[in-house]
Amino acid sequence: MTYSSSLAVNRQRFSSRNQNTTSFRSQQAKLGPISNTIILVVLTCLLGLLYLTQVTKTNAYGYRINELNQQQSKLASEHDQLEVAAARLQALDRVKNSAVAKSLVSVAPTATIQN
Repeated sequence: MTYSSSLAVNRQRFSSRNQNTTSFRSQQAKLGPISNTIILVVLTCLLGLLYLTQVTKTNAYGYRINELNQQQSKLASEHDQLEVAAARLQALDRVKNSAVAKSLVSVAPTATIQN
């Protein structure tokens, strides 16, 4: 048989009069239950990894914020201590230079007590 006659035989087998000689089969790709389960597990793992990376970033920023808060409180207490020290040092000069202190009379000891 030649090539053309084999095609003619195939046409006669699948087609009848007044019908197309080409037949199309609709094949749909279907996933089985095992494939669906595997795909769902992989997607769940990917979502879990995404969640973990976001939580890790958030925790890292939380540690940095905690460090900065501790540094801020330390600097605030140091600032308060420096304000108190500055007030003490300025108080002596203010008392010496005040009008009340200048109007005071210095007293010299007149006698000593002996036993």
